[in-house]
Amino acid sequence: MKNFSYLFIAILISIITVSCQKDDEINPNDKNTVILEFDNRIGDQKLVLGTTTAKNSLNEDFTVTRLNYFVSNVSLKNENGDVVKFNDKYFLVKHSDPTSWLIKLENVPAGNYNEVSYMIGVDSLKSISDVSQRTGVLDPASYGDDNMYWSWNSGYIFFKMEGKSSAIPMNMMNMTEYQFHIGGFGGMTGKTPNNLKNITLPMAISAQVRGDVSPQIHIINDVQKVFSGVNQISIAKSYMTHTPDAGIFIGQNYAKSFIVDHVHNEKD
Repeated sequence: MKNFSYLFIAILISIITVSCQKDDEINPNDKNTVILEFDNRIGDQKLVLGTTTAKNSLNEDFTVTRLNYFVSNVSLKNENGDVVKFNDKYFLVKHSDPTSWLIKLENVPAGNYNEVSYMIGVDSLKSISDVSQRTGVLDPASYGDDNMYWSWNSGYIFFKMEGKSSAIPMNMMNMTEYQFHIGGFGGMTGKTPNNLKNITLPMAISAQVRGDVSPQIHIINDVQKVFSGVNQISIAKSYMTHTPDAGIFIGQNYAKSFIVDHVHNEKD
């Protein structure tokens, strides 16, 4: 009787193991969508435009009233080192538009992906291409009063963050708002700083693309690091940042503001 029990348990374990293996099999013909979710925060607080208050590393208070940034040149690397690139895909994350927080990467081959990379900005090749090739979020005429394009030499504003702060000194224009407008791809008719930022983020839990699994990669952008990711930025001294030269240190900071928080691998 005891031997029968051992045999039964062994058969049961074998069935479970085979079942799990089948569930985890990767069909090379399968494809699905991967979603990048950009979650903008200030430290451990959810970002609410004009409402969420915080202080930077220099104890200067601030709110955020506008936050926009371009995401492009996305790629995913799987556990075998193979890279899937999404060429000629450009996205504009606008905190005022929750639909823009989700970036859909379609027709991703089945596999286990443990690294995501992307650029904050619009690469130089696309920036200098004919305007007829710059449509959708790259259409300079589409921004209205939320302009994301400099008509002069430097092209797109890669990252725009604006808000209020009591640290801003009295000035002739009575401004109480800081404006960080960061761009500069290296120049077209003349050399400018290159503020394009390539970001590579590892994933502790892989994004498991299957025929019936469409992963969602949850990326946190902590905008408090815009002031201190690498360099300490004083709002009182840098509240008007509108040129590629002035934006170098801020660009170096927000290149460190992104992390992958978690991955959802639920079945469709």
